[in-house]
Amino acid sequence: MRDVRWQELTKQECFGLLADQHLGRVVLVDDRGPLALPVNFVVDQHTVLFRTDAGTKLEAASRGGRVAFEVDGVEEATRTGWSVLVRGEAVEVTDPAELTRVRQLPLSPWAPGAKGRYVRILPTLLTGRRIAL
Repeated sequence: MRDVRWQELTKQECFGLLADQHLGRVVLVDDRGPLALPVNFVVDQHTVLFRTDAGTKLEAASRGGRVAFEVDGVEEATRTGWSVLVRGEAVEVTDPAELTRVRQLPLSPWAPGAKGRYVRILPTLLTGRRIAL
């Protein structure tokens, strides 16, 4: 059996891995319980930013809901990988100057719909780990 171990990632490593990805899962709690929803995103000023329409994700942001955001990567051939978890508060971007700025970021929605609203996750806890041989 190979020597397998977990490595805790630094905040810098976590943000580096997040910045290289474009698809993650925002996790929130609605009236039916925990819910994980895929979103495409960008890292902006050490926060996670995604676009959405009216619905569950925007409702969470409108009330400053606590959410989690998870991204991972795997190398199936070597059975190694990594995971980054952001915990924090979801807030809608509403400031006109800030909206003008974030609309210039490379963030095009993959899912159908206009996705004209922007939600930012303000991290309160950022953790990551890598499984390595």
